[in-house]
Amino acid sequence: MASLEQPDPERGPLIRGVGLGGATALNMIDMIGVGPFITMPLMVSAMGGPQAMLGWVLGAMFAMCDGMVWAELGATMPHSGGSYGYLREIYGPKRWGRLISFLFIWQLSFSAPLSIASGALGLAGYAAYLWPRLEIPYATGNWEIPLPLIGRLEMHWLSSGTTFLAIGIILLATLLLYRKITSISRMSKLLLAGVVGTMGWIIIAGLSHFDAGRAFSFPPGAFHLSRAFWLGLGSSMLIGTYDYWGYYNVAFLGDEIKEPAKTIPRAILLSILLVGCLYVVMNVSILGVVPWQEMIAPGHENRGLYVVSIFMQRIYGSWAARVVTGLVMWTAFASVFSLLLGYSRVPYAAALDANYFRAFARIHPQRRFPYVSLLSLAGVAALFCFLSLADVIRALVVIRIALQFLVQAVGLIVLRTIRPDLPRPFRMWYYPLPALIASFGFVFILIVRAKSFIQIGYALLILLSGLAVYLARSWRNQEWPFGEGVCAEAERLPTH
Repeated sequence: MASLEQPDPERGPLIRGVGLGGATALNMIDMIGVGPFITMPLMVSAMGGPQAMLGWVLGAMFAMCDGMVWAELGATMPHSGGSYGYLREIYGPKRWGRLISFLFIWQLSFSAPLSIASGALGLAGYAAYLWPRLEIPYATGNWEIPLPLIGRLEMHWLSSGTTFLAIGIILLATLLLYRKITSISRMSKLLLAGVVGTMGWIIIAGLSHFDAGRAFSFPPGAFHLSRAFWLGLGSSMLIGTYDYWGYYNVAFLGDEIKEPAKTIPRAILLSILLVGCLYVVMNVSILGVVPWQEMIAPGHENRGLYVVSIFMQRIYGSWAARVVTGLVMWTAFASVFSLLLGYSRVPYAAALDANYFRAFARIHPQRRFPYVSLLSLAGVAALFCFLSLADVIRALVVIRIALQFLVQAVGLIVLRTIRPDLPRPFRMWYYPLPALIASFGFVFILIVRAKSFIQIGYALLILLSGLAVYLARSWRNQEWPFGEGVCAEAERLPTH
């Protein structure tokens, strides 16, 4: 394996303008987003009671374990692209690493827009508290596609006012990101202030009106280790995993981070710790005011998920519900903003390496950011807004776990084995235990759920289609496995 490229503070045309505060802020607004405000009914309905809190507790544990995978790799290879660069170098940049890193970018072309769309749909769902007619569907339908080797794929689509509001939110975030990274770092701190303020108000209000009997009114057999318990736990852990994701966002911005070898690990671990504490306290507070029985129907129907608005209405009245609804919408928008920023740098990094479509390597001639990548992800995310929030979350988590997180966690162990002498500014604590725990949790989420095969089918379809595209490009360019020459386009790609 070729030696890894060492970090160069002046590398590339991007600007190193994000310090520890800005990096942690970007991670936190990405992690919090709308997830914890809108997924509580989904989790409670999955497990049938407040024992759904296990999803958030276990989610925090697996996030910290996987966060150490990202922290070590991010400090070792602190460049834009995150997992793309890690997978490429771990498995060999001219052979398997080139294929695996291409497949990562290919799946990201679907999973990143799904993540962005989930934030926009969550925002639109809260807007429906203020304008209930937004959730009235204009048209709905189901797609069922039988595929050989994969099975039957199912997808439910709908068109409503929330659909078009979500699309508008994505367009607004794209417009705001059309600027230099230095101004974006300042904007992220402003957005984070709104996020933390919202959660702080919810926590204080909940604790001051807390009813332990209501919060911990477990139904009979809540912790009986039956098949239904394990299936419910798998579903709630999937949602909990979604709520925590984003702790790695800073790793995608390596070339725009100040002192990345130090800042990336600190921002990842600090954001997980802070957000984990906020989640647990906030959700227990809500359960102490709003009976979990009232969340079952919205969770099943995937509408009326604005539990925080109902929570504030119970405590202070309709004026507080309207205010907190606006604040949650602010938080959701901050998440869409952060997701678009981080993910837009990944196809750009792959295109510079001539391992993705060359148009993604273009950067804005004055503002110096990858505008083609940004606009492409925003466009696909807008299309995904026609899916339901629950379907978007399930597809996103399964695709990302199967085609990125598991491969990366195993990859860290591979890299430790074949390159023990590699300089590592941050080393995983209690190696390799965190990587193994994270991998076990991811496999559990993939398999132990009702109808898990449907989302696994999505992941298989993306994997097979990506493999076909890669092989076709490799045949044309006579690259591995059809030849040994790595395309030299990386040296000639346009930057404007």
